[in-house]
Amino acid sequence: MKKIAFIGAYDKTDLILYIAKIFQEIGKKMLIVDATLLQKAKYIVPVINPTTTYVTEYESMDVAVGFESFEDISDYLGVDDITSLYDVAFVDTDTISGMENFKLEEADKKYFVTSFDVYSLKKGLELFGGIQQDVTLTKVLFSRDMTKEEDEYLEFLGMNYNIVWEKEKIYFPFERGDQSIIFENQRTSRIKFKNLSSQYKDSLIYLASGLLETDGVSSGDVKKAVRKIEKGV
Repeated sequence: MKKIAFIGAYDKTDLILYIAKIFQEIGKKMLIVDATLLQKAKYIVPVINPTTTYVTEYESMDVAVGFESFEDISDYLGVDDITSLYDVAFVDTDTISGMENFKLEEADKKYFVTSFDVYSLKKGLELFGGIQQDVTLTKVLFSRDMTKEEDEYLEFLGMNYNIVWEKEKIYFPFERGDQSIIFENQRTSRIKFKNLSSQYKDSLIYLASGLLETDGVSSGDVKKAVRKIEKGV
């Protein structure tokens, strides 16, 4: 089971669900773990009887909420090891304990997701304050008008932590139109790509393609999956 970490104080739930939907369409068995303080997935992923901890199916993917480790999820599901149940696990966290308990330092890929409001930047980077070893991260940046100064400010703040930034950067446009579509999807409890901006979809495709490349999945295959999701096939 591949383990992909999405780290930071910025709201990452919808992004993770949309990327995971592409993986599911490709044929991957997906587990999404919400290990954040607010547990937003509890509110936007439909579940009949939510409890303190639970795993629910959503869009043919499993979403786990309230667990402190993969071992806890295994116990809940009544299996010795969940790695045989899923191809990929996406872990969303905004706490040091989440990073440590899910052993995200061992993740196959680690993304630092942020916008450029000061809270998201500083609070997100605080997660690395107690980590002694270097952590290699790829930036996923949400911004209306991405500027060199914004990225330089992030680099400046990151100098206080043991972070090694990958050269690759992934940009998502901060468009009100995309937000409106995402909010509508939340209200209808569906993941739809149809009316998202081409820029947003291009960023989803780019991120998913990079992760799936090692599995022999081409960017063309990812684009085909996105078109099927758009059409609701």
